[in-house]
Amino acid sequence: MTKSQLIEKIADRAPHVPRRAVEAIVNAVWDTMVDALRNGQRIEIRGFGSFAVKRRRAREARNPKTGRKVSVPERRSLSFTVGKELRDRLNPLGLAPVKEREDTAVPAPAAAPAQAAAPASAPAGESISGPAMAAAPPTRW
Repeated sequence: MTKSQLIEKIADRAPHVPRRAVEAIVNAVWDTMVDALRNGQRIEIRGFGSFAVKRRRAREARNPKTGRKVSVPERRSLSFTVGKELRDRLNPLGLAPVKEREDTAVPAPAAAPAQAAAPASAPAGESISGPAMAAAPPTRW
């Protein structure tokens, strides 16, 4: 959603307020938030989230192209933490976020023999068990 789309949505919800007034209000809120963050203040909007400025210290880095050392000055970056109400609205079933790659190793069944028969395409001395094959991520080539 863009700023102009946000202004349109608010103007549609409040038809008694002129569009220019809605635009002025949105711009005033935006400018106030920017000024507060520029001054190092934290912004907390209950149910939505909080914005905070984090400082990144000055450091020495390397230019990947030339390998030469480069001085990186101190910087400020914006951090946003989602609020509980917004998180619950986005995930109505209470689902927790899932890690991209969890440990896919599946323990071998207790009754299975120690070494399974190796498939014909596997190199000699290596065996691939059925459950481990099922848990392996699919390849794309």
